[in-house]
Amino acid sequence: MAGDERSSRVACTVNGDRRELTLDNRTTLLDTLREHLGLIGAKKGCDHGQCGSCTVLLEGRRVKSCLIFAVTLDDCSITTVEGLAGPDRLSPLQEAFVAQDAFQCGYCTPGQLCSARGVLDELAEGWPSAVTEDLTGVVRPTDAEIRERMAGNLCRCGAYPHIVAAIRETAGDR
Repeated sequence: MAGDERSSRVACTVNGDRRELTLDNRTTLLDTLREHLGLIGAKKGCDHGQCGSCTVLLEGRRVKSCLIFAVTLDDCSITTVEGLAGPDRLSPLQEAFVAQDAFQCGYCTPGQLCSARGVLDELAEGWPSAVTEDLTGVVRPTDAEIRERMAGNLCRCGAYPHIVAAIRETAGDR
């Protein structure tokens, strides 16, 4: 398949490591991560961009990896749940998820964590959301702000109050 019009070469950085692949042009980022790179943290839930289980960070911003063709990501940087922490220690966000019991079955947790990382970065940069009341000041990590920003990530177990608490705790530590 390499060299024909149905495949393309793509080089990107995944969790800090440069990767070069030849992929079918129809391959999604999610399938690339799971099937070609062995990074199985991002989950295939709905495969339609509705559940958020496949959320990763693309250039530091939250994306649903089931909706993006991998061949469009040449020279991009991708962070998956596997890249959120070092080899010997959980990130503060992951520690807060454990401390706040922010997961039950764990299926959505990788997507929740990547989305939460994006939320924390958005808050730190002062990006307003649909519920931000004061557009002239600092955006506060209120429960309403966090819930609004995490709305694209579903949890079948209903751990939402704990997820919000973990994000709020991590935002307070900054």
